[in-house]
Amino acid sequence: MPPIANLAELLRNLQPKLNAGTFVFATLAADQDINVGDVVALVREPEGISVVIEESQAARLGLTPVMRCAWITLTVNSDLHAVGLTAAFSSALGKAGISCNVVAGTNHDHIFVPVADAHAAMEALQLLQGS
Repeated sequence: MPPIANLAELLRNLQPKLNAGTFVFATLAADQDINVGDVVALVREPEGISVVIEESQAARLGLTPVMRCAWITLTVNSDLHAVGLTAAFSSALGKAGISCNVVAGTNHDHIFVPVADAHAAMEALQLLQGS
């Protein structure tokens, strides 16, 4: 299926999926090597390389977790040029009192929410899809 750019169509087809496991945000040491296959997301910042990684992998690597989170994937194939999708789901989560951190991949948007809020986040996203 080709990427979708139309906001109404994106929202109708969100299909959020709660991925199994607990994930953490952490920062790599300047000289630390990591297997890219272990990483869910990676961002280079002036302060270092931030990663999102499964909690047990972070512990194995000696990384200090900054945030424990659940990982939700919006399985709709979203166009990277689409306008309003991030605003729509972050607003829905914000109204539910749930913080979110977002990473866009080539095909899907990935939302990281506090572990304790995973099911409430799924409910908020499903309500958004149905509205």
